[in-house]
Amino acid sequence: MITPPQPLSRTSVIGLTLTAMIAFAANSLLCRMALKYTAIDPASFTTVRILSGALVLWLIVTLRGGNRRIVGNWLSAMAIFVYAAAFSFAYVSLSTATGALILFGAVQASMIGYGLFRGERLRGMRRAGFLIAACGLLALLLPGASRPSLGGSLLMLASGAAWAVYSLRAKGVGDPTATTAGNFMRALPLALGLSMFMLPSLSIDLAGLTYAAISGGTASGLGYVIWYMALRGLSAIEASTVQLFVPVLAAGGGTLFLSEPVTLRLLLTGAAILGGVAMVVIHGKNAD
Repeated sequence: MITPPQPLSRTSVIGLTLTAMIAFAANSLLCRMALKYTAIDPASFTTVRILSGALVLWLIVTLRGGNRRIVGNWLSAMAIFVYAAAFSFAYVSLSTATGALILFGAVQASMIGYGLFRGERLRGMRRAGFLIAACGLLALLLPGASRPSLGGSLLMLASGAAWAVYSLRAKGVGDPTATTAGNFMRALPLALGLSMFMLPSLSIDLAGLTYAAISGGTASGLGYVIWYMALRGLSAIEASTVQLFVPVLAAGGGTLFLSEPVTLRLLLTGAAILGGVAMVVIHGKNAD
């Protein structure tokens, strides 16, 4: 018999949430550092990230014991693979902050769009917030001296959409850690297939492998487990709102560790995107 998890104290919830947000932001920083400063290529980074994530998640599920078993499905595995692969190739040309902002905007826009498709309606402040966020994302991608790479931006938009698909499919699963472990394992042959396809251009070194392993095993694998624990003490609005900090943390990490400049365009469009999404989330589905 599995003992139900004990309620978390508010201090524990805050600590777990902050740790998870740092882990998610670290994924952007680690990927950008690896592709900028080491010899590893995006396909190899993706494969090592998924492999190390699968190993860590499998180990966690195994050590927990009980009647838990690793589950998952191929559609969710495909979503994880598309997210991770597009993420890696996007960071060849995007800065840490820009990539995280586009990723976050794409995830939220995709999930809001799904809600509209299912019949939800945006009214009042929620509609205004959605329009502000959409305009901010559009302004970020419009031509100009400081516009990010269009190819990289499109890849990151695809990555965000894929992660939204995975998140929507993961809602309501009985054991999210075991399910994520199974999905990572199913995503591994897809990543290996990508590496085989890209074989002529594959390149690895110890530093790149280390960054990829930390990204998969720690920032992804452990990060997801910590986030699932934090979700036990967060409301839906709180869970959505705290994720606003991920692009901010990523931008800070890019500036601190990679000396990446934060342009006025990024600041203004980022404020519009994050502020608009916050308006949609905070006012809630039926608030107006």
